[in-house]
Parts: sequence; structure tokens; C-alpha cells
Amino acid sequence: MYYQHARLRFECTGCGACCTGGADHYVETSATERAAIRAFLKLSPAWFQRRYLVRVDADTTGLRLEHNGRCPFLGVDSRCRIYSVRPRQCRTYPWWPELVENKRDWTEEARRCEGMNRGTTVPLSTIERSLARARKK
Repeated sequence: MYYQHARLRFECTGCGACCTGGADHYVETSATERAAIRAFLKLSPAWFQRRYLVRVDADTTGLRLEHNGRCPFLGVDSRCRIYSVRPRQCRTYPWWPELVENKRDWTEEARRCEGMNRGTTVPLSTIERSLARARKK
């Protein structure tokens, strides 16, 4: 695995690029995460579901991105409005298996994220803890 021998660096710049995607993208969430976000926003279950959720398949529900690909909780200042209750997918970025397993994917994602390859080297133990959290269902 690339991440095991590469000296990966990451320092979030707060640019918000990781909070955007394509029209078919979504942010995967657990029932616990959805409940925490809904409570944080003080929304009714029906309104929260109707406004923010997308059913991907029988086992997966996520936060629906806006028509322009932005997370609905990304503020105009490019800061997360639900940061304290953000989903695991958000908390573990960029330490996702599909981004760190080979150099090509890390390099490609770094074109989108200005914080990758920036700052000090992240300890392997930190990366592995985040990977374990990212893989958890």
C-alpha cells in the first residue's frame, strides 16, 4: 500500500474542495450520524429527510449534494456549518482507502485538494486509525 511507505502530508486549508462532488455524489451517513445532524439543526425528522437525504440503496442513505455539487452544509465562507457533528466520511478525509492505496489516486485527488502534500508528514499511526474509521460501516 502506498500510504505505508510514502511520507504523506496533509494540512487542511479550509478551501471546501472536499465538500463538493458530482451530481451523482452523496455523503454516506449512519443512522446515528443523521440523528445527530438533525438534532444539531433542530429539524423535524420529516423535514430533514425531505430536504437533505437521499436513499442510495437498501443499506445506504446519505446527504444529498446541492445541484451545483456542494454539500448543503458548506457555508458561503467554505466552512462546515455542522462541523461538530459531521459524518465519518468527512472526518476521515483524505484518509480513505481509495485515495491512499496507490500514488496515482493520491496525486489525482491532490489536484483537487490544496491541503494534500502540504504541512508536516502525518504519522502512519494516524493514517491507519483514520483508515480503520473510514472502513467501519
